[in-house]
Amino acid sequence: MSYRQIMKNIKLIVTDMDGTFLNSKHEMSPEFPEIYDELKKRNILFVPASGRQMFGITQFFNENENEMAFIAENGGYIKYQNEELFADHLSEEHIPEIINIIRNIDGATVVISRKQKAYFETDNQEFADYVSQFYKENEKINDLLSNRNNDVFKIAIHHPEGAEEHLYPYLKEYEKYNLKVVVSGKNWLDIMNKDINKGQALEKLQQSLGIKPEETMVFGDYMNDIEMLKKAHYSFAMENAHPSVKEAARFQASCNNSFGVLATIKDYLSAELAL
Repeated sequence: MSYRQIMKNIKLIVTDMDGTFLNSKHEMSPEFPEIYDELKKRNILFVPASGRQMFGITQFFNENENEMAFIAENGGYIKYQNEELFADHLSEEHIPEIINIIRNIDGATVVISRKQKAYFETDNQEFADYVSQFYKENEKINDLLSNRNNDVFKIAIHHPEGAEEHLYPYLKEYEKYNLKVVVSGKNWLDIMNKDINKGQALEKLQQSLGIKPEETMVFGDYMNDIEMLKKAHYSFAMENAHPSVKEAARFQASCNNSFGVLATIKDYLSAELAL
């Protein structure tokens, strides 16, 4: 049966950003403002959920930021109507050894993400420009180990040839230390506290707002979206999604370069109007 025939009473729409809501140029569909206004009329809350820092998400939604909810840092930071609902912090215990391992992986670059700013130590200006797309507030420092603090959300590692093949094998051992090691994109791997993920963040938001999974629509494309997909009855993997994500989702949306998230939302809104 098509999702168009069974979807109803949606109150919450949650979407990953990169590879899902945004196209491959990290652009938002020009149709979004019009669709967002229609969602507001129907009291449907639209929530971006990303591995990006909070500033890296909210920059796309400046006009509506005060009325929206956001899930940032792969579930480590939640805000609703500019109020902080949840903020997790990574233990300092294993950070130095993880950084040293990454330094010895050819091609790897590490980013330490904290509430106010993200930090990296490479002199590569091309990488600095690239990472600014995801971490709007960032700073290059000489030594990450000299800038230690207890407000770290996550460690993000980039590899230009692929995170699943070139990063995960070297870092998966930290899963035994109550840490979560997840491939969050083709070139990115994130390390967080074990219980932190977009799914638990979505559940906190659902409980706070009194919204059920069967009233929730979720979109994702990579492994860090799987827990989130499991918290919604109407779960969509993008056409361009990783195979494991397609397996976890109930439905499929067209690819991010076709702005499949908005196409699906438009389908739902049109079906509701026809009832």
